[in-house]
Amino acid sequence: MTKNTIWVDADACPNAIKETLFKAANRKEMSLILVANHFIKVPPSKWISSIQVESGFDVADDYIVEQVNKDDLVITSDIPLAAELIDKGAHVITSRGDIFDKTNIKQKLNMRDFMDTMRSSGEHSGGQAAMNAKDKQMFANALDRYLARYG
Repeated sequence: MTKNTIWVDADACPNAIKETLFKAANRKEMSLILVANHFIKVPPSKWISSIQVESGFDVADDYIVEQVNKDDLVITSDIPLAAELIDKGAHVITSRGDIFDKTNIKQKLNMRDFMDTMRSSGEHSGGQAAMNAKDKQMFANALDRYLARYG
């Protein structure tokens, strides 16, 4: 049986999270693929690679959806992408350690759409807070839970 792959929607993935993923891929001897529309430098490893796709709206997302397999893990905060991946049987963790799954993705999509509507009507929410040590730990914990089961 082949091991699952970890995919990273790498355009907006923080470097600290990439470092955690590099260590985990090497430790677990598991394929880690970073996908972005620009060059992403990765450490030399037979387990880690990056793929540069063409620039354009959702090109990296579409590539990940095409390539992902059931029970693969995808690191992304893109809620519409997460919904597509969950439909394909993949697991999704954000870079802050939030887990998207069948039980919460519809609610997340609805909230995202609501916030888009608010922003387009002139409301400003201030955006997301900077990543902190607690966020990094939450991510590491969520990743460890996935690896314990599928790695």
